Amino acid sequence: MAQLTGQPILILPEGTQRYVGKDAQRLNILAARVIAETVRTTLGPKGMDKMLVDSLGDIVITNDGAAILDEMDIQHPAAKMMVEIAKTQDKEAGDGTTTAVVIAGELLRRAEELLNQNVHPSIIVKGYNLAAEKAQEILENIAKDASQMDEEVLMKAATTAMTGKAAEEEREYLAKLAVEAVKLVGEKVGDEYQVDIDNIKLEKKEGGSARDTQLIRGVVIDKERVHPAMPRKIEDAKIALINEALEVKETETDAEIRITSPDQLQAFLEQEERMIREMVDKIVATGANVVFCQKGIDDLAQHYLAKAGILAVRRVKKSDMEKLAKATGAKIVTNVRDLTSEDLGYAELVEERKVAGENMVFVEECKNPKAVTILIRGGTEHVVDEIERALEDAIKVAKDIVEDGKIVAGGGASEIELAIKLEEYAKKVGGKEQLAIESFADALKVIPKTLAENAGLDPVDVLVRVTAAHKEKGPTVGVDVFAGEPADMMERGVIEPLRVKKQAIKSASEAAVMILRIDDVIAASKLEKEKEGGKGMGEEETEF
Repeated sequence: MAQLTGQPILILPEGTQRYVGKDAQRLNILAARVIAETVRTTLGPKGMDKMLVDSLGDIVITNDGAAILDEMDIQHPAAKMMVEIAKTQDKEAGDGTTTAVVIAGELLRRAEELLNQNVHPSIIVKGYNLAAEKAQEILENIAKDASQMDEEVLMKAATTAMTGKAAEEEREYLAKLAVEAVKLVGEKVGDEYQVDIDNIKLEKKEGGSARDTQLIRGVVIDKERVHPAMPRKIEDAKIALINEALEVKETETDAEIRITSPDQLQAFLEQEERMIREMVDKIVATGANVVFCQKGIDDLAQHYLAKAGILAVRRVKKSDMEKLAKATGAKIVTNVRDLTSEDLGYAELVEERKVAGENMVFVEECKNPKAVTILIRGGTEHVVDEIERALEDAIKVAKDIVEDGKIVAGGGASEIELAIKLEEYAKKVGGKEQLAIESFADALKVIPKTLAENAGLDPVDVLVRVTAAHKEKGPTVGVDVFAGEPADMMERGVIEPLRVKKQAIKSASEAAVMILRIDDVIAASKLEKEKEGGKGMGEEETEF
């Protein structure tokens, strides 16, 4: 509001909140740090889990940083940016979401200390950008080459990604499934491998234990055969994939059929029946004994298919049809009249089985499947969900190594190496930027410190001992949280893809820089409806 000849001028509407300068920075940094602190206790093999209850009473129990932040109802704009870091990290690298968020929170904490010493945000931003760039370079130098299809390396990386999750008891077994799935769907393009993880279907069913989880070299469809007279099991299956309804077509335009005598009605019904029989005869003529249909199958068509000894499934999802095509080598046909024996796919076995009281169709033992399924089992819904999240991480980590062929040591070893090298680099840069680069280096030490803290160890003592051992024995020395001692992480099999670390540093520094550059927050007042209690019954807000 400004005063002009005694007349007040309203610039912003009533109810608008505005924070300027140091206040804006302090509040944004605080909001972002609260988010980082929330997920910090989940880091590492000894990390704890979070239970999140939404407004409808649904529960999620997880150790996964991205899942936790996704489930939280967050209001503050700076806090929302931290959620975006986790989402980006999950999309790009698949693992390291908690690491990225914790580093971003620590970068902001260190920046706040510099702001309190009257260092200008622009200088901190410049220093952070220099440090982030140098960190990428250092990571490239310390990364080791890994044979892209080396099962041992992939197993170690997948197992590392699963530690600390609910699936930890069976992590060796589950990691083996994840690695096998990635190797099956990986395709060589020129000299490089590509893995489309959409071709790995994760199907969940409660019941049994995590050990009952299995990899199917094919696809599992959560449907049942359409007619009880159809065979339950077909060996040497020749599979037709049809994206057309096996029923009498309705005319595209509005049409009226006038029938004036019973003979005409009989002829009309017989013609309908003949059309359906022709469709089925066409399928039988190709030699198909299994049919997956994306649309409906008429009762009469079901009867004829059953008589011909064909197992048919209807209303199969488009994504499942595509996976079936990749797994069996079949072509999806949109017109039954065009179906030929060349369009059929092959699987050694197609069988309907009962899993946890529900019928599912298993398409197994495909010759060279480019789509596979992992059927996840577990004692309760929450266990199954957490195993799914752990498997997703393991699959994405294995994919990173297959595509890039580069690995680094885990257990805080890479972060300590970065901190040591960045401190040396800071001295060369000099000026006030040196302070910012040193703060960046210090911030990275939060990872080994947190790993020690979550294992009930003394973080300062562990960090001092690990840093000393690291300088003496090399860049692969990190924190062994089980023994509470410095250890060579490569020897212990604690390895991570280079992509995970690079992306974590990139996301964290970019988000920290963006938050630091904000010196004015103008928040509009809430809508009238919300003021009057427009929120749903029983719905609560978590404000950060």
